[in-house]
Amino acid sequence: MKTATEMSLSQKPTLMRWWVCVLLFFATTINYVDRQVLAILAPQLQSEIGWSEIEYGYIVTAFQLSYAVGLLMAGKLIDFLGTKRGFILSIVVWSLAAMSHALARTATGFGLARLALGVGESGNFPAAIKTIAEWFPRKERALATGIFNSGSNIGAIVAPLTVPVIALNFGWQWAFILTGVLGFVWLFFWVRMVRSPDEHSGVNAAELALIKADTDTNLEKPASLLQIIRTRKVWAIAVGKFMTDPIWWFFLYWLPKFLNTTYGLQLDKIGLPLITAYLIADVGSIGGGWLSSKFLQMGWSVNTARKTTLLICAILVVPIYWVSGMADLWPAVLLIGLGMAAHTGWSANMYTLATDFFPKKDVGTVVGFIGMAGAVGGMLMASATGHLLEATGSYKSLFVIAASMYGVALLIIHLLVPDIDAVKS
Repeated sequence: MKTATEMSLSQKPTLMRWWVCVLLFFATTINYVDRQVLAILAPQLQSEIGWSEIEYGYIVTAFQLSYAVGLLMAGKLIDFLGTKRGFILSIVVWSLAAMSHALARTATGFGLARLALGVGESGNFPAAIKTIAEWFPRKERALATGIFNSGSNIGAIVAPLTVPVIALNFGWQWAFILTGVLGFVWLFFWVRMVRSPDEHSGVNAAELALIKADTDTNLEKPASLLQIIRTRKVWAIAVGKFMTDPIWWFFLYWLPKFLNTTYGLQLDKIGLPLITAYLIADVGSIGGGWLSSKFLQMGWSVNTARKTTLLICAILVVPIYWVSGMADLWPAVLLIGLGMAAHTGWSANMYTLATDFFPKKDVGTVVGFIGMAGAVGGMLMASATGHLLEATGSYKSLFVIAASMYGVALLIIHLLVPDIDAVKS
C-alpha cells in the first residue's frame, strides 16, 4: 500500500487552491464595487445635495479613517477567528453599510455611512492575504495575489457599467442597495466551499504536499503587534504602502470628478473611459504578480525578483506626470490607465512581501498594520486633495505627486531591507 508521500509523488495536484483564489477575486471585486459607487455618483450627488469639494474630501476621509482603524484591528481579529469566520463577519458588515448609503440625505449622512463601510471593508485584504498564505506555496503567492487583487480593478469596471444604468432608471438609492446585496450572494459560496486545506475533500495528497512545500513549522503563538512593529521589515512595507496607496485612492475617488471637470463627461458618458483605465490596471495586477513569480521560477533570489518588479512598476507610473496638461480625453485616459496598472502590479508585490517576511501565523496582523498605514496616507491625501481643488481647481500638483512617489518609496524599502532573502520568514 502506498504511503501519503508516494501518493503525492504519483498524483497530479488538484486545483482547489485556485478555486479559493477565484472566490477571493470575487470578494475583492464586490469590495471595490461597493466603495466605487459613491465616486461614480459624486458629480450628481454634489449637484443634488450641494456639498463642496472640501466636504467631499471629508466624506472620503471618513472612509479612510475607519478603514485605517479597522485594518489595525481586523488583522489581529482574523488571526484569532480564522479566515473563514473572519471573512463572513467582514462582508456582512460592509454589505449592510453599503446599502445604508441609500438612507443618507446630507454630507454628514454620507460620512457616517462611509465610516461604517470602512470598518467592514477593512477585513477583506487581511483575510485574503492570509488565505493565500494558507493555500499557496511561496513560488505561487505573488501570482495568486495578483489574480485576486485584480478584482479591485474589475470592481471598478463593473461599477461604471452598472451604477449609471441603475441610477438613471431607478434612482441613485437603488445603486447602493443592489450593489450591497452582492456580498450576501458571495457569502453563500464562501460558506459552502471553503475550509482548511487539510480538511478539504477537494484537495488531494499531491496538492496538499505542494501547499505545504515551504510551510513554516513554527508552532509558537502569533506574535503581538508590538513585537511585529519593532522589526524593520514591517516598516519597509508600511512606509511603501503609506506613500503609494494614496495615489490609488486618489484615482478611485477623484477620477470620475476629474473626467467630469476637465472633459465635461456626465453620468451617461463616463463609463467607457473609466472601464478602459481599469481594464489596463487589471493587466498590471496580474502581470506584476506573474512577473515576480516568473523571476523566481528562473532562479532569481526573492530579493532580486521582488525589487526588480517594484522598480519596473515605479518607472511605468512616471508618465502620468503629463496627464493634467492634456487637452484630449483618450491620451489622458491611457496614461492614467498605465499609471494605475503600475500601481496594481506594485501593490500585488507589496502584499506578497508580507508573506515573504513573516510566518503564516502573523500574516493577518501584518497585512492589517501595513493596510492601516496605506489608509492613513489615503486619509491625509483625501483631505489635502479636497482643500487643494477648492483653492486652485487644478489637478496638476496631484499628478506630479503621483508620478514621483513610487521611486522614492522603493528607495526607502531598499534602505530598510537591503536583502529580502536574509529576513524571509
